[in-house]
Amino acid sequence: MKTFFTLCLSLSTLGASAQNADSVTIRMMYNEALGKGKAYEWLRYLTKQVGPRLSGSANGQKAVDWAKQVMEKEGFDRVFLQEVMVPHWVRGAKEEAYFTVGKQKTTVPILALGGSVATPPRGIEAGVIEVTSFPQLRAIDPAQVKGKIVFFNRPMDPTKINTFEAYGGAVDQRANGVNEAAKLGAVGVIVRSMTNVRDDNPHTGGLRYATGVPLIPGAAISTNGADRLSEALRQNPALTFFFKQNCETLPDAKSYNVIGELRGTEKPDEIIVVGGHLDSWDVAEGAHDDGTGCVQSMEVLRLFKALGIKPNRTIRAVLFANEENGLRGGVAYADMAKTKNEKHIAAIESDAGGFTPRGFGIVGTSAQREKVTPWKPLLAPYGLTDIGAGSGGADIGPLAQSGTVLFGFKPDSQRYFDYHHTTVDRFEAVSQRELELGAASMAALTYLLDRY
Repeated sequence: MKTFFTLCLSLSTLGASAQNADSVTIRMMYNEALGKGKAYEWLRYLTKQVGPRLSGSANGQKAVDWAKQVMEKEGFDRVFLQEVMVPHWVRGAKEEAYFTVGKQKTTVPILALGGSVATPPRGIEAGVIEVTSFPQLRAIDPAQVKGKIVFFNRPMDPTKINTFEAYGGAVDQRANGVNEAAKLGAVGVIVRSMTNVRDDNPHTGGLRYATGVPLIPGAAISTNGADRLSEALRQNPALTFFFKQNCETLPDAKSYNVIGELRGTEKPDEIIVVGGHLDSWDVAEGAHDDGTGCVQSMEVLRLFKALGIKPNRTIRAVLFANEENGLRGGVAYADMAKTKNEKHIAAIESDAGGFTPRGFGIVGTSAQREKVTPWKPLLAPYGLTDIGAGSGGADIGPLAQSGTVLFGFKPDSQRYFDYHHTTVDRFEAVSQRELELGAASMAALTYLLDRY
């Protein structure tokens, strides 16, 4: 166990008086967030009163109006909207799916993948080809795939300690499975949900149609449903699968990035961003994905203001539009920054859920990462020990092109994909204390970035 003496020695590069002042300030931030925080009640309103808020929807606009009003009420120095044209995809009537063996029908839960086309009005019923990878599919005679439904059944790797790594190893099926199947003449795609939990909650998420490839419908099936279908196929390869979905893509709609800022006192032209994405999939309240990131970002600014901390640099909370099915908010924000010749020195994104804080991933040069090293002893008492090279975040990613150092807030990852893109991503799934610890953690890093 490190002694206080050891801690002080490791902080010596900051200087004794500086490290003491920083330690006191960071402690005040945690006290304020845990004792008088507003993030949890903001999240309650966003999830319960606004609810699902897919880009282009009426609820999406309701969320924009609410966030702007909250930041104005908090008295931030400036609150403004940045217009963004976003995709407008609608799910339509509830999906139906079952597989048939002889005269026996077994119903399974599915959700259309975001951006998918609909099935014909009467649905699709066809034989099934089960595969676990694109190479396996490509090795099959196209004549055997033509007219069939391709079932991608590769699970997330349960041996990966970081569940985001496991997700990355499986999500290509969801994103591009329709294209690989359509090239071989398939009429539809069913994809195993992106989770290690065995349950009946299908996980939606976006797909991307390739240019010049026929558009076929794609849906996610729950893990329990996938296991039942796979076992039935093993025993009855000639079974048929039926699914029906009624989604459509409408013309692009107007939406907004919602931006609040505290003006810097010494270097106002240097900007630090904290952010999350305001949109969510249409089937859930979007609590962990990404209501938590939005309210944590707003809380960072509130903590500075409540504690009377005047930042040297301008700090912005950016609630991005359209992360789920287009990333247009993040791109538009980076374009605005470039057009206005704004200098963004750092950006922090929270889009991994509102769980117990573990650290921050850093996207930057080795020299930039080394500048963070002296801060680690200040952050370690709060459980922030996983700090180093890693991922920043999708929405702040475009800022990297202008040299901005990116920080991805890293909460514990073990439960995130239990809820991701499902109907169970609700307010009740978020711990108030974990949420508040995350907000304070982001505020502490923001404070150090601003100060040094």
